[in-house]
Amino acid sequence: MHNHRNGRNHGNLKIRNIGFVSTRFQGTDGVSLETEKWAEVLKRMGYEEYYFAGLCDRDPARSMTVPEAHFEDPVIKRVQESCFKVYKRTSEATGVIHSVRRHLKEGLYNFVKKFKIDLIIAENCLAIPMNIPLGLALTEIIAETGIPVIAHHHDFYWERPRFFVNAVSDLLHMAFPPSLHSIQHVVINTEADRELSYRTGLSPVVIPNVLDFKKKPPHINHYNNDVREAFGLKEDDFFIMQPTRVVARKGIEHTIEVVSRLNNPKAKLVITHSTSDEGDAYVKRIMSYAEHLDVPLIIKPEIIGDRRGRTPDGKKIYTLWDVYPHADLIAYPSTYEGFGNAFIEAIYFKKPILVNMYSAYVMDIKPLGFNVIEMSGYVTADLIDRINQLLSAKSDTYQQKADHNYELAARYFSYEVLRRKLRSILVNFEGIVEAIEPHTGA
Repeated sequence: MHNHRNGRNHGNLKIRNIGFVSTRFQGTDGVSLETEKWAEVLKRMGYEEYYFAGLCDRDPARSMTVPEAHFEDPVIKRVQESCFKVYKRTSEATGVIHSVRRHLKEGLYNFVKKFKIDLIIAENCLAIPMNIPLGLALTEIIAETGIPVIAHHHDFYWERPRFFVNAVSDLLHMAFPPSLHSIQHVVINTEADRELSYRTGLSPVVIPNVLDFKKKPPHINHYNNDVREAFGLKEDDFFIMQPTRVVARKGIEHTIEVVSRLNNPKAKLVITHSTSDEGDAYVKRIMSYAEHLDVPLIIKPEIIGDRRGRTPDGKKIYTLWDVYPHADLIAYPSTYEGFGNAFIEAIYFKKPILVNMYSAYVMDIKPLGFNVIEMSGYVTADLIDRINQLLSAKSDTYQQKADHNYELAARYFSYEVLRRKLRSILVNFEGIVEAIEPHTGA
């Protein structure tokens, strides 16, 4: 492995090559999207980016893929089943965890060596135990080398009920997240900051999710002008879009109730994402509830991707940003969000938004003064009245609110904010880190 004392006087570290590590870098999940934004900002700052994951759609010349790093790997799924559903930790299960840990550790060392990595950015893989062996492997490498790390935590295991009861509390305390001197922890909201400090004594930096507000939002164009048609909507339909996955904490039943109570056949609901990694029980419940309230529920995740293209049967694939310009109202009734990408995106596209008062919104977003339609856990007559006003006409007042919201978001959630905060962390690292010596032991 190269010597890190290569670019500053007094032997200080010069960071050049940054390695992002996670279970996957693919698709439109929050972690992948935020990683892309961080990579873009760091690239503009002059750094080189590389990727290590179990599933990765980044440049193959800058990536290393080890299948066991993905949470969908069959061996990892069996480990998860044993630890978080059966709650039974056998000697065999522990053996499998450490066998995969050794394999991933070797892969990570090879990654650091091959791409001459100066600093690692761990994207959520040291926060939520979707892949325990990966968290353990990365923690050991950090402990053994002292390599500088930014641990970017999007959500922790103590925030998700499915991880509350488990058979691996010793491993969770070791690696989710680890307490090591060369790690700077980063969280995305104030509540996570307080909770992490309270539970571990660590002092994280809060960096909110961001967007590039200097770039104008895309409009309807020759490619995406048939989005409504693709979802089975007419031009004069009131297009309510919920840009979330179909999982319980996204509160889709609230949006279904809203559509039902609007009592307007022109109001149509589109959910943009599929279920992903949390089973199909909630999907069935939502389908049943929509049928009960006679609300047509449009879910076509196969025609929305992270880039344009075609499905196997020849249908157009749109990006989420192809769909946003067509929406008349963004529904965001989540009961829990780490931060709220969809909120910032709705503001970016100058769309009216219905938002539930989830904790990160209440603590970090609402105090800034955004003008949106709020609900507090349930749908009220006043809420329906406000949406009906939107239905009837888009006034100058609406445009003023949209412009006001855009200016606020550009001030607090821009790439410039991210750049400033990352620069501060990197300057600290470049002054204090010692050289890393090679090691490949298990």
